[in-house]
Amino acid sequence: MATVQDVVVRAIDVRKEFSRGQEVVHALRGVSVDIFRGEFLAIMGPSGSGKSTLFNMIGGLDKPTDGMVFIDDVDIAQLDAYELAWMRCRKIGYIFQSFNLLPTLTALENVKIPMLFANVDEDTALDKAARILERVGLGERIFHRPGRMSGGQQQRVAIARAMANDPAIVLADEPTANLDLHTGEEIIHLLKKLSQELHVTVISATHDHKMLNLCDRVAWIRDGAIERLERRADLKITVGTIDGHQ
Repeated sequence: MATVQDVVVRAIDVRKEFSRGQEVVHALRGVSVDIFRGEFLAIMGPSGSGKSTLFNMIGGLDKPTDGMVFIDDVDIAQLDAYELAWMRCRKIGYIFQSFNLLPTLTALENVKIPMLFANVDEDTALDKAARILERVGLGERIFHRPGRMSGGQQQRVAIARAMANDPAIVLADEPTANLDLHTGEEIIHLLKKLSQELHVTVISATHDHKMLNLCDRVAWIRDGAIERLERRADLKITVGTIDGHQ
């Protein structure tokens, strides 16, 4: 049974509203969830369900209209711009479906960047970046630029960059969306491996049902609310359908 100390993210009655002309869009409708240290959580739901909005709240990329989001007991909605930047730099790693690598920099230089923002000296940052790239299977490509890499290799660089500052949380936004089936499976296995070895919480907003093979829990979200939270062992999977979800 998880203790209070095991909770790394706690969302409490989070609501988010947008104005669209004269219409008010309720993107999140009172979402509450605890996410535990070292777990692999998949946030799944159809387009427009609110999963990306929830993902952005957890990552401090947006603030709730109402409710609270805590990371390691800090209410991130109350942080000023400087404090929030510090939190993002040191506590959260980001992985994007489009990789978001700087094309003119080598893999080593791309992974080094977050450490420089965290005031790590350059020699230490370079040494650590090389070790992380080795860990994700790119030890022989540290001097390659993104244009000379496959999609899977670029995503491995993005994963290494996300791990650069030893974050408590890694947020993976559709990390397999631009990859073929086999490469996508490799990336999911790598995220799971790093989560277990480094005790990092991985939270992925995804449509990819392959994620269900390795995640610890699934948050099914629809119409701005979490319909249910399920452990991997409790999922009911049949051909073509996952417990009613196509």
